[in-house]
Amino acid sequence: MKLTIERAALLKALGRVQSVVERRNTIPILANVLISASDGQVAFSATDLDMEITDRRPAKVESPGQITAHAHTLYDITRELPDGADVSLDDTGADPRLEVRAGRSRFNLRVLPAGDFPVMSPDGLSDPIAIPTADLIRLIDKTRFAMSTEETRYFLNGLYLHKVVEDGLRKLRSVGTDGLRLALAETSSPEGFPEARGVIVPRKTITEARRLLDDAGASVGLSVSAQKIRFAFDQGALTSKVIDGAFPAYAGVVPRNNTRVMTLDNALFTAAVRRVAAISTEQVRAVQMSIDANHMTLSVRNMDAGQAVEELEVDYGGEPFEIGFNARYLLDATAQIDGQIAQFRFAGPRDPALLLDPADPGVQYVLGSMRV
Repeated sequence: MKLTIERAALLKALGRVQSVVERRNTIPILANVLISASDGQVAFSATDLDMEITDRRPAKVESPGQITAHAHTLYDITRELPDGADVSLDDTGADPRLEVRAGRSRFNLRVLPAGDFPVMSPDGLSDPIAIPTADLIRLIDKTRFAMSTEETRYFLNGLYLHKVVEDGLRKLRSVGTDGLRLALAETSSPEGFPEARGVIVPRKTITEARRLLDDAGASVGLSVSAQKIRFAFDQGALTSKVIDGAFPAYAGVVPRNNTRVMTLDNALFTAAVRRVAAISTEQVRAVQMSIDANHMTLSVRNMDAGQAVEELEVDYGGEPFEIGFNARYLLDATAQIDGQIAQFRFAGPRDPALLLDPADPGVQYVLGSMRV
């Protein structure tokens, strides 16, 4: 294999794929990137056995072929090369190493056979369905903060992506929960999206897909199966295993009869929560909300640091009551409100509350209450 590629294109491609490679690897081939050159382009692939990212770039290919080299080393070398340089990748010599040349710089990297590289097969995946990139970004951004990080509840360590039909409308929905809070976002389901059961997309896959979406075109091709999901971009793809488990029946958790409605300025409320939570601790994160007619008092009590209290004007006309929430959970949810106004819907002091964004009816946040 021998090819020449612009340094900017090489850096972009390696930057997109090398993040999937773990820094510490007990299997040597998994530390490498697969380089495949043919027909005026070169493809770079990296995997951790659960996820594979591939990126294609135009190149001047003198001799087609495949080889693998250490992903992070090749990326670090490319970063240090001068802007505008043409980079030569060559393993056609007698020395079984990959020679990297740019100007007066030359590097020789150890390689492993391309045949040893584990390629993730696309078998079983549905035909790709085009989804607007902005819609997919929204589904991820509005829900990923609620994913669980507890490995014992592995089926909550991702986003549940699935299709629903409500009032005759087909919707693509993303749900994340850690058992204490829930985030839900939905958008119109594209035509042809498979009717199969939903898939739980792992947290690492969500993180990598979201990073790649920043450079995606207007739409992304989404393919799913019972075992895998694939995001196809203009110049590459991310293919990943999905979590083998059953996502909880979350519909019954979303409150439907919370009749106490309170609206407020989201920015003022968020700033107030941050201030009173400043004296809280990791052990005591509860913020108490005392709600009366058009008035709310936020308070935090810390036996060691003292007490914080702040008052806010709200739009509320119901009976007075008090309720407590985890401060971080409140802030995570209010950070997703796009409009100026946030709406809370309460049932009782010990019941979950519903947080809505009037500017985006397609999102809902469920917050479990806590004793203060």
